[in-house]
Amino acid sequence: MAFNMVKYVACAALRGVVLLFFISVVVFALVNISPIDPVSAYLGAHDGGVSPEQRQEVIEYWGLDKPILERYGIWLSSVVFRGDWGMSSIYRQPVIKVVGELFKASLTLMGISWLLSGILSFALGVIAAVKKGTWIDKVIKAVCIALASTPSFWVGMVLILVFAVWLGVLPSGLSAPATKLAADVTLWDRARHLILPVIALSVNGMGYIVLHTREKLIKSFESDYSLFAKARGEKKWSIIRRHNIRNVLLPAITLQFASISELFGGSAFVETVFSYPGLAQAAVNAGLRSDIQLLAAIAIFATIFIYAGNIIADILYVIVDPQIREGYHA
Repeated sequence: MAFNMVKYVACAALRGVVLLFFISVVVFALVNISPIDPVSAYLGAHDGGVSPEQRQEVIEYWGLDKPILERYGIWLSSVVFRGDWGMSSIYRQPVIKVVGELFKASLTLMGISWLLSGILSFALGVIAAVKKGTWIDKVIKAVCIALASTPSFWVGMVLILVFAVWLGVLPSGLSAPATKLAADVTLWDRARHLILPVIALSVNGMGYIVLHTREKLIKSFESDYSLFAKARGEKKWSIIRRHNIRNVLLPAITLQFASISELFGGSAFVETVFSYPGLAQAAVNAGLRSDIQLLAAIAIFATIFIYAGNIIADILYVIVDPQIREGYHA
């Protein structure tokens, strides 16, 4: 099994490298054909007061006078051979430093949201299946259907309206109080600013996993081994724990890890609504202001993040499922 697992991971890593190459090509191509002028985006409000000579200096400084293929080749060789991801035209700092700082904030937001979403989705799916046909089941299904058709940014705006504007009990945005220095910000300050974004991002994709878990568990209840266990006098929760949880847990794990891509996409809206300084919001800004090196780095790191989630899901599937594990031994 160990050899086959190593072989699988090695093949997956090779496919990942090829995928990253194509992602970088697509990013450079899309920015190149974008109608946004990178020089005007870089100069911003000062664009009208810049002379043609100064504008040409900006073009030469950022290498915009070179063909796109040459610029891509220079960037790729710098990344591969020197680990230099270039400079961000928005932040005026090395790209790798910007990505590192923003990734910490995004990872905190997405990590907590992902865990909360997974635990709540599985728990609600199990409760809905156990209480099939009751008012509890109907309420859970109604809420899940509503969440499935509700965009995360709308949920975020409603949360801001209720808890920040009407009740005034939670902050409406940012990752820390704007009136405090970074050294004075406490853990509680950061936690309070995370509550609303985490809730808004957690509900993204929850509905489908809850309903899927519910259906799987109901089918497991109706299986022969569950009926046999019931006939032997086992209680319902005992049957669930001993016979049904594993069958429900496998698809739940797969769906939860597969939802990482949706989580990253939803975080772009959530971070924008709450003005949260994270990686997804930086990607939006980089696209709107043609910061091609920052956008390429974010796209590559996001791809690694999502791709790694899918590989981990496959590995956990093998660990949890004895039948698949036997196939690896064979």
